[in-house]
Amino acid sequence: MIQVAAALEIARTEFPLPPRLWQLTEEFADQVLSLLFPHFELDVKTELPISSFSDRLGGMADLLDNIASSLKGPAVVAPNQYGLLFAESLPGIQRQLLLDAEAIRDGDPAATSLDEVILTYPGFLAIALYRVAHELHGLGLPLIPKLISAIAHRRTAIDIHPAAKIGRRFCIDHGTGVVIGETAIVGNGVKLYQGVTLGALSVQKGLAQIKRHPTLEDNVVIYANATILGGSTVVGHDTIVGGNAFVTESLPPYSFAGRNAEVRPRRSGDSEEIEFYI
Repeated sequence: MIQVAAALEIARTEFPLPPRLWQLTEEFADQVLSLLFPHFELDVKTELPISSFSDRLGGMADLLDNIASSLKGPAVVAPNQYGLLFAESLPGIQRQLLLDAEAIRDGDPAATSLDEVILTYPGFLAIALYRVAHELHGLGLPLIPKLISAIAHRRTAIDIHPAAKIGRRFCIDHGTGVVIGETAIVGNGVKLYQGVTLGALSVQKGLAQIKRHPTLEDNVVIYANATILGGSTVVGHDTIVGGNAFVTESLPPYSFAGRNAEVRPRRSGDSEEIEFYI
C-alpha cells in the first residue's frame, strides 16, 4: 500500500494546480451572480445595506486576485489587478444580461416575466456564466474562464466556449445539448433551441489558431438539433434553420434551410410558423 501511495503521489506532482481550484472558482462564480441579480442570493431574506454590498464586491475582487495569484503562466495584467478590472466590467455585463433576459422572455410564449427567466431558465444561467467567463478571457486570465464554462455545462448541459463572440439579446430556449465553439461569432438577436451545435468541420490540432466555427449574423433562428459547421460558414441575417438541419455551407440572408438541404428565400415579414421537424 505504501508503494501504491508513493506512486500516486509522484504522479500527482505533474499537475501542480492550486488546492481547491474548482471549489474556489465555483464560489467566485456564485458571488458574481449574486452581485448581478438578487435572484442568485444565497440568503434572499437578507437585505444588505449598500456599504455591505460594496464590501461584498471587494470580497469578490479579492477572491479573484487570490485565485489569479495561485495560477502559473503568463499574465496579461498584474495578478492583483484582475479583481478591480473585472469589478469595473460588472455594470456592462449586467446591462447585457438584462437584454438577454428580455429577449428570452419576449421570444418564449411560456415566459411570464423577467424574474421567471432569471430564476428558472437554464439558457439564461448559461449565458450569464458565459458573459462572466468571456470577460475574464478578455483580461487574459488563464484557466478560470474555462472552469466557469465547465461549471455552466455541469449545471445546464449547455457548453459555450468563453472565447466565442456573442452579441446582444441572445436567446437560448430550453438549451440542453447546445454547443458553441471557440471561434464562433454570433450576432445580435440570435435565438438557439436545444441541441444546436456551432462546431468545426475538422478537429485537427494544427488548426487551433484559425477560425473553425461558423458565424451567425443578426436575427438568425436555429431550431432544435441543427448542426452548423465550419469557420467559413456564414448564416446570413434573418435566416431560419430548421430542426435537424446539417449546414456546412453559407446561407444567404432572409432564407429558410431545412434538413433536406433545400434553401429557400423568405420575405422579411414571413412568419416563422413553418415545418421545422422539432
